[in-house]
Amino acid sequence: MLRVHSYESMGTFDGPGLRLVVFLQGCPFRCLYCANPDTIDPRGESVETDPEHILQMAVDQRPFYGRRGGITFSGGEPTVQARELIPLFERLRQAGIHICLDTNGAIVSPDVDRLHDLTDIILLDVKQIRPDKHQALTGLSNQNTLENARRLAAKGKDVWLRYVLVPGISDADEDIHELGRQLGSMANIRRVEILPYHTLGVHKYAAMGLPYQLADTPKNTPEALDHARQILTEYFTCPIIIN
Repeated sequence: MLRVHSYESMGTFDGPGLRLVVFLQGCPFRCLYCANPDTIDPRGESVETDPEHILQMAVDQRPFYGRRGGITFSGGEPTVQARELIPLFERLRQAGIHICLDTNGAIVSPDVDRLHDLTDIILLDVKQIRPDKHQALTGLSNQNTLENARRLAAKGKDVWLRYVLVPGISDADEDIHELGRQLGSMANIRRVEILPYHTLGVHKYAAMGLPYQLADTPKNTPEALDHARQILTEYFTCPIIIN
């Protein structure tokens, strides 16, 4: 059984084409800007779901997303449930369903390696390239995230690299340059997405009685987003998108 928080049909943000997005429960990170704080607790408000139900949803919706779209597993952090997901991914591949995995790379294990092998595109969220700043932002080191990036590069697995540009936290020039220096040579990165900082999940903090620690953080200016994109073009040869 899988612990599912929610679903989104006809998603256009998490991978190519139209997608069924499955948000799974549980995440080891505690990102200060988390848009889904209600998915962090592994035993939070989720529904124990038979993987067969998700498989049938994906098959039933295939006429809507066609060849280019598919299913994306997000969260939370889906690799928290890697072992339970493996049989479902195997069934989805047998059914010809395109699979994306939206992951922060926090977990390194044989089960996660197997899940990567069964996935068509990994959407790898690198929160901060510098270990100390990553620790302050998420509560954990980025060691596992970077180890997963190296493993995916060694396999040649297609990766879309995602980076949230948060004013005062992850938008410093030296951090963006370092991201490029460490990851820009990985030929398996097919796309880089710069994600603007947003506050769409702030209402959830209020509903949960939690303080939102970045309440005074401004939104990105168009100039700042384009500046980050220009820096990354020095290191990556793939498309760099402000998403």
